[in-house]
Amino acid sequence: MALTVTTESQKKLSSSSDEPDRVAINMVIRQDPFNITLDASALMALSIMLVIGMHFMEHILLEIMIVSVPAVLLIRNDYLNFLKLGPGGTPPTPSGYARLTWYRLFTLRDPFSPPPRDPAQVPSAGILRQRPLPYRPGPRPVVAGLAPQRQLNQPGSVHAYNRLRGAIETLSARLPKKFVTATSCLEKHGFALFSRHPLNVCGNGEVCHIHTSDRSMHMNLHPDDIKEVLEKGWGERHPMAWKGWVRAPVPTTFTMIYAPRDEGDLKIVAKIIEAAIWYTTAEQVEIQPDSET
Repeated sequence: MALTVTTESQKKLSSSSDEPDRVAINMVIRQDPFNITLDASALMALSIMLVIGMHFMEHILLEIMIVSVPAVLLIRNDYLNFLKLGPGGTPPTPSGYARLTWYRLFTLRDPFSPPPRDPAQVPSAGILRQRPLPYRPGPRPVVAGLAPQRQLNQPGSVHAYNRLRGAIETLSARLPKKFVTATSCLEKHGFALFSRHPLNVCGNGEVCHIHTSDRSMHMNLHPDDIKEVLEKGWGERHPMAWKGWVRAPVPTTFTMIYAPRDEGDLKIVAKIIEAAIWYTTAEQVEIQPDSET
C-alpha cells in the first residue's frame, strides 16, 4: 500500500543566534495542510485489505485501525506545524505540544472583541483614544499558533524592527531607573522591554517583546486601548487570554500587535507600545524611532 502525506515546502532562513544585535533576519513561517494521497494501486490495495480485515479480524479491532491511522497522521502533521512556528514560550517537545493541545479547548472564540472593563482597575482608562489611531492599511495578516503565536504572512520590515528596537533601548538608557531591556521571560526568546516598578505585573514586569522571526509583538494593554487596536486593525487578542475556571497562562489583556511593514506602521506601533507602558506603569513616556535615512 502506498500511503503518503503531501506537504508544501518550507522556506526558512534563520540566524544561529536567538538574540541577534541589529542583524537582518528573513524567515518565512509556514503551516502545512494535511493531505493523504492514494494512487490507483494504493487504493486497490487498501480496499483488498479492508475486505480481508472484515472477514478475518474482530470488527472492533478493524474499526479502531480505520480511525487511528488518519488520526495519528493528523496529529503528526499538527505537531510538525507547531515546530515550524519556531522557538517560543513552549518547549518544542511532545509534552509541550500536549500542553498546548489541552489549552486549545479553552481558547478565545473571538480574538477581535476586547476584554471587559474593570471600573476599579488602575490606570482607570487607556490613552490611545486621546489621539485615535488610523485604520491599518490592507487586510489583517494570517496568524497561527498559541505559544508561539506568529504571523504567517506580511512579515515586518527588518529596518523597522531595528529602528523600533533602537528606540526602546534609547528609552531604557534615558530612564534606567524605570526601564530595562533583556530577553523576554514570557517567550524566552526575543528582545523585550521591562518596567522596574510595574503597577500591573506580567512576566516580571515585561512591557512588550518583539519576535525576531516575523517582527510581530506581544504586550499588555488597557481594555480601552485593546478596543482601539482591534477596531483599527493593528492587532488581535492572544487566544489564551481567556477568563474562566481554568487558569489562563497569560492575562486577559495580552495582545498581539502586527509587525510594522513600513514607516507609517512603525509610528503607529510606537504609539501602541507607549500605551503598553502606560498600562504597565501608569506613566506616559514617548518612544521616538530614529528618522529614516
